[in-house]
Amino acid sequence: MAVVNQYKFVGTDNDTTGNALTVFATDKPGVNETIIIKSLLVTSAGTPSVTVTNNSITAIKSAALTANVTVELLTQPLIVEGGKTFTVQASTTDSFDIAISYLNIKKEKID
Repeated sequence: MAVVNQYKFVGTDNDTTGNALTVFATDKPGVNETIIIKSLLVTSAGTPSVTVTNNSITAIKSAALTANVTVELLTQPLIVEGGKTFTVQASTTDSFDIAISYLNIKKEKID
C-alpha cells in the first residue's frame, strides 16, 4: 500500500441560500483519505456568522464576518478523517466565498 500526499486548494461560492456547504468534491473524503486543512479563508458580501462542522461536531461556532473583508478562520490545522462530513454554513443568506488550502493524505492499494 502506497501513501500519496497531495497539497490542494478548493474554493466555492455560497449560492446565498444559507444552506450548509460541502466544499470537497463529494460530501466527504473517501475512507482511504485524511485531509489536513491548513487555511480556511472566508469572504462575505454581507455580515453573517459562519459555523464550521467536522463530523457533526461544531469546530467553529458563529465566527462573525465583516462585509467585503477576508478572514482566516483557523489558528491551527484541522483534520477531517475519511468518510466524515465537513460543512461550512452561514447564519443568513448573505453570499460568501470559501477558500481552503489542505493536504490530502491518500492510501492507495498497489497490486
